[in-house]
Amino acid sequence: MNWLRKTQLTAFLLLVTLSLALAGRAANPDAVLGVWKNGEGTGMVQIYKKGDKYFGRIVWLKVPNNPDGTPRTDVNNPDESKRKVPLKGLENMRGFSYSGDNKWESGSIYDPKNGSDYSCEMTLVDENTLEVRGFIGVSLFGRTDVWKRQISKKK
Repeated sequence: MNWLRKTQLTAFLLLVTLSLALAGRAANPDAVLGVWKNGEGTGMVQIYKKGDKYFGRIVWLKVPNNPDGTPRTDVNNPDESKRKVPLKGLENMRGFSYSGDNKWESGSIYDPKNGSDYSCEMTLVDENTLEVRGFIGVSLFGRTDVWKRQISKKK
């Protein structure tokens, strides 16, 4: 009988410890905030929050200038009036909502390489790894890029 009580007590303590550990890992909607380098290493995007939505803007480019020394601009934008807008500082991610389980959905991402907007979702794989999936229509038909954290949001 004494062995049974010890086993039950051990199981109970293990369950309490596991529950506390999982509660400590509760999802943080703001965990995505910070500066992220894209998978190609050609740019960095700062993800920030406006109200309850998440946005991103280009803050660094591996090749920031054209051959003539002028800053690179959004030359592929389908809106001719925006083609002289500098890429650095360009808001290229818009309107993400946190949906739980380290996932942000219902946003869009703009690719200045081809001037196209895509539906987008982000998944935080771990503290320093973000999967960014752009797609047309359904997420099944898209491409995922893995971004690495460069700078965390100040606490």
